[in-house]
Amino acid sequence: MSPTAQAVPATDLDVHREAGRPAITVTPYLPTMDAAVEWLTAHHAALRAELLRSGNLLIRGLPVADTADFARARGVLMPTRTGYREKATPRTDFGEGVFSSTDLPAVQPIRLHNENSYTLDFPGTLMFGCLVAPETGGATTVGDTREALRRMPTDLRDRFATHGWLLVRNFSELAGLPWQTSFATEDPAEVERYCAEHVIGHEWLAEGELRTRQRRSAIVTHPVTGEQSWFNHFAFWNRWSLDADVRDVLLETYGDDGLPFDTYLGDGSPLTRDEVDAINQVYTEVTVRETWQVGDVMLVDNIACAHGREAFTGARKIVVAMGDEVALADCQPQTAPSATAHGE
Repeated sequence: MSPTAQAVPATDLDVHREAGRPAITVTPYLPTMDAAVEWLTAHHAALRAELLRSGNLLIRGLPVADTADFARARGVLMPTRTGYREKATPRTDFGEGVFSSTDLPAVQPIRLHNENSYTLDFPGTLMFGCLVAPETGGATTVGDTREALRRMPTDLRDRFATHGWLLVRNFSELAGLPWQTSFATEDPAEVERYCAEHVIGHEWLAEGELRTRQRRSAIVTHPVTGEQSWFNHFAFWNRWSLDADVRDVLLETYGDDGLPFDTYLGDGSPLTRDEVDAINQVYTEVTVRETWQVGDVMLVDNIACAHGREAFTGARKIVVAMGDEVALADCQPQTAPSATAHGE
């Protein structure tokens, strides 16, 4: 633990911990949201302490039935909001800082990742809520990235510690998101200004399309606990993590340098399929899950824990809010942000 890190205080909160499941606490009977807000307020310190300890905490028994109820619970548990920058996935905005967790198709599972690990400021806490539970599947999976770092093969961990990771994005109307959506502007000059301020390399391509490059640290230190975490989107967006058929179609359509997302070691070198598989295997080993029930709320420490989603059937409405903004500079990044690959 670093000299400035804070010890996690003990708590008398009743928390259930079982292998393969996130930390879970069950509330007493709470008939109304007024009662729920009162209970959350009284237990706020204990809930946040448990979040620091476990990296995630599912609160079961709240009468959260709609986005307004969720926003009230968020106001107690996570009052400081964080915006969604450099958007990479489609979401529905319900107002009051509440979004759909993702609007990607139900058949598509989502690998573990840390929200906005590629930005210079990112949410320190995520809060998910279940308004409609799916028929099958659909869990919001979570995984301890402190443990992931410990399990990472030593040679890979050392290389990423030295070089960081590099994200290359190609913005297009046909694949991924257009730059107008990701940067929330129609003005190319505003995009250029944002990229300059946030250490992102950019180039305009034919027909007004955009390519960006940004190098970030793959390992960070939690500003409160002093624990190190594997914190990045490297495997999430790497070509070897794609289904083979999808990868082949994208490469044939857009070429080797035209994928909507691709990642490299921070010096610009690609990893082999086996090396990417080794990283994804670590994520598999640390993944835990819990089947959603209506009213469930789950807090996720975005530095200590990654999250994802199972494929599902039936209607599913999971909402999310982001808060407690953290600056990368406050997380002792092992490699400095750059708009180019390390050494260029």
